[in-house]
Amino acid sequence: MSSTGMVNYHVHKPERQAFEIDAGGIEGNLASPELIATEVALTDLRAGRSTASFEADGFAFARVPTQVAQFGAEAGWQGVYDRELAKMLRQSIGARDVVVFDHTLRVDDPDAKRRPARNVHSDYSQEGAEKRLIGILGKERAAEWSAGHYAFINVWRPVENPINSAPLGFVRPSTVAGEDWILIDLIYPDRRGHIMGLAANDRHEWVYLSRMTPDEVVYFNIYDSKGGPSVGHSAIDRVEDPDVATVRKSIESRTLVLF
Repeated sequence: MSSTGMVNYHVHKPERQAFEIDAGGIEGNLASPELIATEVALTDLRAGRSTASFEADGFAFARVPTQVAQFGAEAGWQGVYDRELAKMLRQSIGARDVVVFDHTLRVDDPDAKRRPARNVHSDYSQEGAEKRLIGILGKERAAEWSAGHYAFINVWRPVENPINSAPLGFVRPSTVAGEDWILIDLIYPDRRGHIMGLAANDRHEWVYLSRMTPDEVVYFNIYDSKGGPSVGHSAIDRVEDPDVATVRKSIESRTLVLF
């Protein structure tokens, strides 16, 4: 039996669209982008009838237990976790160098500071990635990395409980047309960035792994300097078991890797 969920696609418009971000970079308010709720069919990799590989699809799932017992504002866990992620990326995709530069804890609660992202997108345009590379590494080291092959990769993990609602889903890049992407501005009080929004296309194949546990991660490409697939993704409005009341919590870690 096939499963479905709801996602919010971006919509092509004649004018440039933007998210306006508050001074703390926490809340995103729609300044002009239009979103349209769309029901999509889901391929659950847990069923074993389909697979995903990082080389072909730009995303992959893996069992990677962590020594971190609790993610939060308290210091001490980030160094341990950064080393775990770096080791995993070296082993799984052959990264030569790994820089972990951001962690975001998301909670599916109206009062949470960071909630699941419910718009279909990928995180970086080429211009945005190149600027972020310099911001992280500095001009001299960024020039060295730019001469080779680098990528921004997101690593996502459930926190505390298996995911029962709002699972993270991915659009297989082979089913995405170039014209499906829409450049969206991110307007901060002191700077301007970009993300890539995705417009609906009946060809899109949505993939997810049901009931992901805190011992599992998904790692996915959000920019590749050599043209590797950038992966459209979003939280999916779907509940696996209506009798389960756990709140969806997750941590996503942005990394910069050199091949």
